[in-house]
Amino acid sequence: MRGIVYKSKEEIHLMRKSNRAARRILNRLAEAVQPGVTTAQLDQLARRLTKEFNGHPAFLGVPAPHKGISPFPAAICAGVNEVVVHGIPNGTPLKDGDIVGIDYGIVINGWFGDTAWTFPVGPISEEARFLMKVTEESLYKGIEQAKPGNMLGEVSHAIQSHVESHGCSVVRQLVGHGIGKSMHEPPQVPNFGDRKKGPRLRPGMTIAIEPMINLGTHEVQCLEDGWTVVSADGSLSAHFEHAIVILSDGPEILSVDE
Repeated sequence: MRGIVYKSKEEIHLMRKSNRAARRILNRLAEAVQPGVTTAQLDQLARRLTKEFNGHPAFLGVPAPHKGISPFPAAICAGVNEVVVHGIPNGTPLKDGDIVGIDYGIVINGWFGDTAWTFPVGPISEEARFLMKVTEESLYKGIEQAKPGNMLGEVSHAIQSHVESHGCSVVRQLVGHGIGKSMHEPPQVPNFGDRKKGPRLRPGMTIAIEPMINLGTHEVQCLEDGWTVVSADGSLSAHFEHAIVILSDGPEILSVDE
């Protein structure tokens, strides 16, 4: 079993490039989110932008988690309303009141960038806005605890505490991850758990923190396509993600547009 891969200053510099590119592209996708646009059109835009940044779509062609399922066919994961993660882009137009989570990854010079955000489509309900606010806040609560010397469980506990104090639910079956030369490296980064559990955080660790939060139950199910994960009760779900590096003086968000 592979262990945690600690990154050098030079490697962190390369990861800044790939993750900043990911964020810039995600911001461009956000500008295109509006009623009448399809997630398939957003996927095509992501592919064009990926080429402009001299990168490769990180998700395109990823092998399926189960036998008999085709590799992931798109450059983005698009989750509309009750879709938690891994939604396959399609030709259904977005409409006023929808929320859409877009997860995007890119590979540049062998280094992965990964980020996700949930966006409103036109005017949205108060409950949808509330869910998005709580989920985004929980992401930053987790990042605040990603300090050298802390246990990884401090990050997980901070996210869970914030989410559950607002009456929302943390998805258990899906977690964040280490990131670097591979899209998924050790350690797993749960959004729930005991603050004393997990590895101790040390400088050079690079992780993707990604709360996946439901308005209703934390239970989820996978659709017949073998990829799309939805809330089991059909309630709204939101997804926010940043890739970070732990430095000697604390966490730095890599997936920023600077």
